[in-house]
Amino acid sequence: MHHHGQPHGPLAGFTVGVTAARRADELGALLQRRGASVLHAPALRIVPLADDAELLAATREIIDRRPDVVVATTAIGFRGWVEAADGWGVGDALLGRLGGVRLLARGPKVKGAIRAAGLVEQWSPASESMAEVLDRLLDEGVAGLRIALQMHGEPLPGFVESLRAGGADVVLVPVYRWMAPEDLGPLDRLLDATLAGALDAVSFTSAPAAASLLARAEHRGLLDALLRAFDHRVLAACVGPVTALPLQAAGVDTVQPERFRLGPLVQLLGTELPSRARSLPVAGHRIEIRGHAVLVDEVLRPVPPAGMALLRALARRPGWVVSRAELLRALPGSGKDEHAVETAMARLRTALGTPKLVQTVVKRGYRLALDPAAGSKYADGG
Repeated sequence: MHHHGQPHGPLAGFTVGVTAARRADELGALLQRRGASVLHAPALRIVPLADDAELLAATREIIDRRPDVVVATTAIGFRGWVEAADGWGVGDALLGRLGGVRLLARGPKVKGAIRAAGLVEQWSPASESMAEVLDRLLDEGVAGLRIALQMHGEPLPGFVESLRAGGADVVLVPVYRWMAPEDLGPLDRLLDATLAGALDAVSFTSAPAAASLLARAEHRGLLDALLRAFDHRVLAACVGPVTALPLQAAGVDTVQPERFRLGPLVQLLGTELPSRARSLPVAGHRIEIRGHAVLVDEVLRPVPPAGMALLRALARRPGWVVSRAELLRALPGSGKDEHAVETAMARLRTALGTPKLVQTVVKRGYRLALDPAAGSKYADGG
């Protein structure tokens, strides 16, 4: 009878960092459902501007001088705006004003918030994309129009500029401000884990979160090390092109799904990470080396960090003998005692459940028992 072991998701054996402040639980749950381990570190907090002069000034300006179009970007932002206006005693005046203008909603959630406030949107794009809102406005012509834009955190690059270039007068309504998290502990742990090679990917769902991680690394003198980690081992996965901008500006290659949503982001990780894992025919088995586990014939075998370090060192040149001295250097926090290699190797073999995968070569070291047929294919180092 063929033994399959426990079924595993596409992300089993991988660890993914989550930098989101909003919807982090939802993203974490989606990742865990596919087998990933998740390290969560909110890279920022979102501060409402109820006491903020900027938002009050923009609100008064809209009440005093009627805009032609108001674009509502996020449900949480739109509700926050109406609540703040209520707090200043101008809530009814704002709703009265918004009732008499063309109201554009970026998507169904925003539409819900608009309806809940007793208003009706004039139009909402099917795609939920700001690009479609922009295209529609520009197609209809914006010259001489006064357009108010309720923003959430970062404005969309090019959105305001395009409207202004088309001749519009744009009023920005900033409802929230991004700030560093109050507790930097989790962010520092995520940063350290990225540098230590304990993470396989870091996911980003907002540009400010990406900028915040880079700024924190720079503050700690670790920016170069972080950029190297992204360059070599850690995948930077962004929900969309706007989110990716701070990373790309720092020279980090990113991946993003075609649809800018959490679901597609998780699906993308579920294809990208396994495709980057090393898969080898060893001692009559098929092994796939993942972040903190190894698939042996599709059975997931968790391996401690020391064992993973040895296995990666052996897999760099599969089938070649690697000396104890070289393996000792590969061990995390390695001392001078080569006995540590034997201890870690014994644990690795136990964890893999198939002792013959790694061969001891007397007096020389260890090698992966690469299947001879495959030998020629990997002889050049793979």
